[in-house]
Amino acid sequence: MGILIDDKLHRKISSGKPDYENVELYVKAGIKHGVTPCFFRLSDLRPGQTTVKAYVKQDKRFVQKNVPAPRVIHNRALFPSNSQYRRLSACLSDGRLLFNRRNRYGKLLIHHLLWEDESLRPHLPMTDRAVPSAIQSMMNQYDSLIIKPNSGSIGLGIMRMDRTRLGWKLTYPVSSGTAKQKWRTIEWRGNNLPAMILKRIRSKSFIVQQFIPLATYKGSPFDLRVSVQRTTDGLWDMTGIVAKVAPKHTFVTNMAQGGSTYRLQTILHEQYPNLSLGVIEKRIYDLSMRIALQLSKVLPNMADLGLDIAITSSGYPMFIECNGRDQRYTFREAGMADVWASTYDNPIGYAKYLLRNSSGV
Repeated sequence: MGILIDDKLHRKISSGKPDYENVELYVKAGIKHGVTPCFFRLSDLRPGQTTVKAYVKQDKRFVQKNVPAPRVIHNRALFPSNSQYRRLSACLSDGRLLFNRRNRYGKLLIHHLLWEDESLRPHLPMTDRAVPSAIQSMMNQYDSLIIKPNSGSIGLGIMRMDRTRLGWKLTYPVSSGTAKQKWRTIEWRGNNLPAMILKRIRSKSFIVQQFIPLATYKGSPFDLRVSVQRTTDGLWDMTGIVAKVAPKHTFVTNMAQGGSTYRLQTILHEQYPNLSLGVIEKRIYDLSMRIALQLSKVLPNMADLGLDIAITSSGYPMFIECNGRDQRYTFREAGMADVWASTYDNPIGYAKYLLRNSSGV
């Protein structure tokens, strides 16, 4: 089976340097499930080809060689342009199966798809496109709002608005890129939006969202990364839960912005002894399964998700956002090596299921 990767990881495989994606765990899972994973880029694919130049593990090292073009492929690359997706589709016209073909969807689209399921609505913060009228409407309904890019990840560009005694306060980042953001605040009176917000929402697509009052750990808010994947039987299951705690004096939990990871049971034991771990895990499981099933009704070939789920101080789960290319190292950083390995094992097991199903075996 194939694993479609980006140029950066392709170079890391050739150099032997470690990366956020642990290709050795794919190989280990392949041995368990009786398949050989091979790693290649979009540029290595051609329509109608019977072989592909790919990296495979051979004699304790990765070598690049021509191998039979795989019938089942797991996508772990991001494609920013539609032309790349068109090229990918052309390479799959002979019936090859690719799961997680698209792994980045706009946050507003995901919200609309989930909103169609009435049972999910209590778990969804009110969300709209961040235009001045929508922001001002939500200012009349809520005391705190989140404004963040409609597309993107690792907490970049996120802003928070809070009602004050005299008006409103905006907390916003002044740096960009993948480094930890620096923060500033401005305050104003009335419902007229400051130039800072207007400038940013005009430069790219943002959403405005009701702020979810996250539960806290040692005074810092935290949310949960929930890995949800299809497994060897082709069905969805929850692989694991890890807590992400925001650094002091910020509200962004992403590890790229300085967040820390913990086991959920550690936080509940120390901070919320009144909340049962089993009860909370069951609530998160039920919500995550409903989200995965709802999204996979509409979004094709979806099989591997990282959900950001918040819980309130009373243990009620709320959906934050969906990641189609989960950065699995959060489990590794929390010392959850078994769950981390499982996040690699399940896509290989699902690929084996697809191979067996497509071949009629």
